[in-house]
Amino acid sequence: MTHHKTARFAALLAAMSLAVPAVAAVSDEQAQKLKGDLTPFGSEKAGNAAGTIPPWTGGYTSPVPDLASGQRGDPFKDEKPLFTITAKNADQYAEKLTDGQKALLAKYPDTYNLQVYPTHRTAAAPQWFYENTFKNATRARLVGDSMAGGFAGVPFPIPTSGAEVIWNHITRWRGTTVHFRVGNWQLTTDGRPVLTSTVDAREQMPYFMPDRPEVLAKTNEYWMIRVDTTAPALRTGESIIGRFQLDPSKDQAWVNLTGQHRVRKLPTPCCDMPSPNSAGLLMFDEHDVFSGRLDRFDWKLLGKQEKFIPYNNNKIFTPAKDTDFLSAHHVNPDYLRWELHRVWVVEATLRAGARHVAPRSRYYCDEDTWICELGDRWDAKGQLWRTVWRTNYVDPDGPGTMPGPYGMNDLIAGVAFISEIYAWPNTVRLIKPVEDNYFTPDALAATTVR
Repeated sequence: MTHHKTARFAALLAAMSLAVPAVAAVSDEQAQKLKGDLTPFGSEKAGNAAGTIPPWTGGYTSPVPDLASGQRGDPFKDEKPLFTITAKNADQYAEKLTDGQKALLAKYPDTYNLQVYPTHRTAAAPQWFYENTFKNATRARLVGDSMAGGFAGVPFPIPTSGAEVIWNHITRWRGTTVHFRVGNWQLTTDGRPVLTSTVDAREQMPYFMPDRPEVLAKTNEYWMIRVDTTAPALRTGESIIGRFQLDPSKDQAWVNLTGQHRVRKLPTPCCDMPSPNSAGLLMFDEHDVFSGRLDRFDWKLLGKQEKFIPYNNNKIFTPAKDTDFLSAHHVNPDYLRWELHRVWVVEATLRAGARHVAPRSRYYCDEDTWICELGDRWDAKGQLWRTVWRTNYVDPDGPGTMPGPYGMNDLIAGVAFISEIYAWPNTVRLIKPVEDNYFTPDALAATTVR
């Protein structure tokens, strides 16, 4: 990064921070912990006292043989579960289970279980990511509900608030540009799998272009995604584009629906609006467990806990077909690996004067990857309503422990949505950055099926 580019980027961030009072970053002395007791991500370098969570020693960066082009082998394929948590023994492990996991075990006692494996702290990232994370510790700020000053690394590696943890999740390391072909499925109340879409998608993170800070400085956009639907036939040709900003109130999305033959801008691509990309089954802010705007909620940091979370799930690449990954009402437990990790726990409660169909939520965010792996949501009656989840997998090419399939279980209606299934021939791979105009409504209009 040239001195001129860095200076220009810093000037823009400084100007942004004057608009709204900013929450101060940590001190230089605190930041030095990132070169001592803390990992370059900001997590505790040491393991736990019981020895069930090992120390972080640099993550997993060794090559893993591919199953096939665009897929990843499993570095832990020969390991066996230490134990399995079922409805019958759930009380024994209650302290390390979320409310959502307890509810799924109780609701589906004959089919749902957690197969718990040895814990491996595989999280890794490029060296430039670590260097920027160290700088972000003293330069990143919360400006209202937006983030400013962070660039190309964890913005708040030593978080002091729930909102900072959520911003770490939103801007987590997942590669600069990713191409994936995946299947998305609904599980109906009576347990039938229904294909909602097979998609070909690309996502790009200008936030992670360390040689091009002017891209982020010019647009304030940290993430762009384009999803093109290829199946079923009824939905072939549908597309959606999203462009997301460090000021989430300015997020934009456009959709092309089959039969309309024109691109429409979505008026409110956020919060509890049903997402077209999930056939309306997910709310916009349930993609990735949580995504989008923070301004509907107050965010309380409840501290760290040890929880069983889905981790190092390279098993996701082994199903012969999408439906093998599914059981009647949830993911097939044989394709999920659970490990014990430390997580930051954040509770979101509806802000005074705001509206949302889920006025209370709780999120469990891995201390190493910053991926919020699990989340629970309560309805206006105070009932535990929906539980959301995301897996991850080891990808030494990143390097990194990258986000994998995710989904939602409606604990009241009994339906579920499973997104991003990587059964063959579906793939996910890191690619070279694509042109910015690929993520524009004009590009979408040019490919409209007529």
